[in-house]
Amino acid sequence: MHPKTGTPINATLLITIASAIIAFFTGLDVLSSLISVSTLFVFMMISAALLVRRYYVRGVTPRENLVKLVIFLVLIIGSSIGISAFWGLKPNGWLGYTLTVPVWFLATLGMSLFLTQQRVPRVWGVPLVPWLPSLSIATNVFLMGSLEYEAFIRFGVCTVVMLIYYFLFGLHATYDMAHQQQKLQPKVDHTETIKNEGP
Repeated sequence: MHPKTGTPINATLLITIASAIIAFFTGLDVLSSLISVSTLFVFMMISAALLVRRYYVRGVTPRENLVKLVIFLVLIIGSSIGISAFWGLKPNGWLGYTLTVPVWFLATLGMSLFLTQQRVPRVWGVPLVPWLPSLSIATNVFLMGSLEYEAFIRFGVCTVVMLIYYFLFGLHATYDMAHQQQKLQPKVDHTETIKNEGP
């Protein structure tokens, strides 16, 4: 950490140098397609995570409701992939939509009818749950399907590299930092107590 600004020096340098090298040797169309597929994937995952957060609480949600939630999510994501794939293969046909669209609709309807929300937002929350997040999943998957297959290959390679880095380095660094802060916490609390008590 920089002593004056408090920013991480090594991480900033690493990202800056890596980004500069990638930008120098890579075409703009390649970068734009990679950014598009990764952004859409993240948006889709956020929508799915929102549904999980609303309908599941560890230790509170019954196991049968967890199983229902997983089934409904798999059906929503699977039917969304089916809609996108059918659009890419036969954009003028309608037969595939008669199967995939009703599956998406019934899975979302089943989630709204057969599951109760375990969390309610206190101040502001996404409205029309589960319909709006489910529609967001379908829309993002559909837009991902409009990209060329090379974007998915690049995205897969980048994801594997980042996961390897995370499991080999990032996970241990996070664990070590958490233990370091736990060791310092009692000392800080003790010092604060002495300061607050005064002479």
